[in-house]
Amino acid sequence: MAETTPVLTAKDFTSNQDVRWCPGCGDYSILANVQRVMPELGLPRENFVFVSGIGCSSRFPYYMNTYGMHTIHGRAPAFATGIKAARPELSVWVVTGDGDGLSIGGNHLLHTIRRNVDLQILLFNNRVYGLTKGQYSPTSRIGMKTKSTPDGAIDHPIDPIAFALGAGATFVARTIDVHAPHLQEMLRRAHEHKGTAFIEILQNCPVYNDDEWIEVEDRKSRIEAALDLEDGQPLVWGAEDQRRGIRIENGIPSIVHLGAGEDPVNKGIAIHHERHESPAYAFALASLQRPDFPLPIGVFRAVEKPPYDALLEQQVQSAIARRGKGDLAALLNSGDTWTVGD
Repeated sequence: MAETTPVLTAKDFTSNQDVRWCPGCGDYSILANVQRVMPELGLPRENFVFVSGIGCSSRFPYYMNTYGMHTIHGRAPAFATGIKAARPELSVWVVTGDGDGLSIGGNHLLHTIRRNVDLQILLFNNRVYGLTKGQYSPTSRIGMKTKSTPDGAIDHPIDPIAFALGAGATFVARTIDVHAPHLQEMLRRAHEHKGTAFIEILQNCPVYNDDEWIEVEDRKSRIEAALDLEDGQPLVWGAEDQRRGIRIENGIPSIVHLGAGEDPVNKGIAIHHERHESPAYAFALASLQRPDFPLPIGVFRAVEKPPYDALLEQQVQSAIARRGKGDLAALLNSGDTWTVGD
């Protein structure tokens, strides 16, 4: 009798651990949406691994009823690379934050992205250190007053999207913690992509940086504050009677006002294309920041490139074909050896 594959639900991916985030934290929404999407991906539950570093977001593996590792500060990408290299059939997800991923973990994140390891990286960006009680982070705005910057931050913030593009990311997207349908779609797209999929998730910290993303979280203000990226469609946003578009000339974006019923193409409005081989267009989109421009939400770039783990497996199989399977004991006892006695 043929075995039937059990149908999984979000409940199957929910662990028995009490979720310990502050009331109102955006992490709750992200967790719920990840748990909703996992059953749709067609993999057995034991083939998922969630890896995190240190921070509020990094409690994530405890709450997923999958395999997982809560690792050390900033090193989740390194652990995840090792897991994927050793077990390429696994679906490996990295959960990190703007502090964990872009401060102490910046170097590890950069090299994971440039190698194009087949991982899904979820970077929660609330522009503050939450777990250590409200210090400024690498993404905090200039002038932001925190416990560690009482007179205002003077560091220029890192833009996670530009960072990922600069490292050569093949899939880069931005979504919002409370917009469930869009967040779920970005998770699906990331899983489908072969190579490093990087998603910045704008996430609210109600205790230390409340309403940081309220313009794009609130449905009333979102129509004027956000630019939805849709492949093959013009970069247009705003209410019907106040439509505007983005024109890009010599790599520099500018705003063009559109009259009622006016064709955006005739006004030189850029058409969104995710699959430009050059990241230059995506960089231009990444430069759009509030309050001067709408904030782009969606997929910035999605291109094909051989993933690191697949290339590594090819090298391993090629070496085995040339030299046969290795003998670890023989290797350890080859060449000069020493016996250490009393």
